[in-house]
Amino acid sequence: MTNLRLALIAGALLTATAAQAGPAAPPSTWARCAVCHSNTKGAPDKIGPNLYGVYGHKMGVKGTYKFSDAVKKSGLKLDDATLDKWLESPAKLVPGNRMSFPGIKDKAKRAELIAYLKTLK
Repeated sequence: MTNLRLALIAGALLTATAAQAGPAAPPSTWARCAVCHSNTKGAPDKIGPNLYGVYGHKMGVKGTYKFSDAVKKSGLKLDDATLDKWLESPAKLVPGNRMSFPGIKDKAKRAELIAYLKTLK
């Protein structure tokens, strides 16, 4: 076998393994979120909603959590840009929401959390 063929096979195996691996390990910043949110499929809501599988969905419509009217009416989609603004200042992005969290000022820490939320599927 040629080196190129071996490299292609190895790459395919690594890709398949990564796809089956499931959610990534949470970043250290997740500890602040875990106080109020669960992050596993089928886990019950806590003080806040379960965040498993929320990436890419509209705010306030997924799961059984009773969201505030402000969140339900926001119409925002949980994508990178929206999550970055939400994690920076939930009160500024959606005034009247019930999330009593001041936000995360460090953009890199917000990016880590967003990358992690994307793996929860």
